[in-house]
Amino acid sequence: MIKHLKPGVILFVLLSVLTGVIYPAIVTGLAQFLFSSQANGSLMTDSNGKTTGSSLIGQPFSSSGHFWGRPSATAPFSYNAGASSGSNLGPTNPALVDAVKARIQALKIADPDNKAPVPVDLVTASGSGLDPQISPAAADYQINRVAKTRNIRPEILRALVDANTESRQWGFLGEPRVNVLKLNLAMDQLSR
Repeated sequence: MIKHLKPGVILFVLLSVLTGVIYPAIVTGLAQFLFSSQANGSLMTDSNGKTTGSSLIGQPFSSSGHFWGRPSATAPFSYNAGASSGSNLGPTNPALVDAVKARIQALKIADPDNKAPVPVDLVTASGSGLDPQISPAAADYQINRVAKTRNIRPEILRALVDANTESRQWGFLGEPRVNVLKLNLAMDQLSR
């Protein structure tokens, strides 16, 4: 019996070391060498060098002087990366309809002079509930509110939105998008 058990134990130990130590060490080393920023969470810092968040995870911005991202469907706290998920509410679910109506009302209260249609990504959560980007239309919708609050000309903010708009990946995948954290950090730099 020992004769049959010994090769199994040796194979178990070898494979454990290979797949549990050597392979992860190689992959981690390559990631750190080739993609250091991404391997460390794509962290963003402000002008003082303070880490403010990740460019890959939506952040809660509620000040009228900042651009707002997509609503978060995570619970119990908004933008809780540990609870990433969608709301799982269908388009005819009364709870979703009520939530969207409340979000539209909140946007109208925050900027009563804005008569433009509210972009859908400002009132609906994404599948993960943590999207860091909004559409250029959603950023444009917020320009006048942010400009009034910060006492900045809207044209300056529009140029900042344009400068922070990412095009389609490889020219054909996805849609143009604006990373809300990057935009707000660039705007904070502008205000200094």
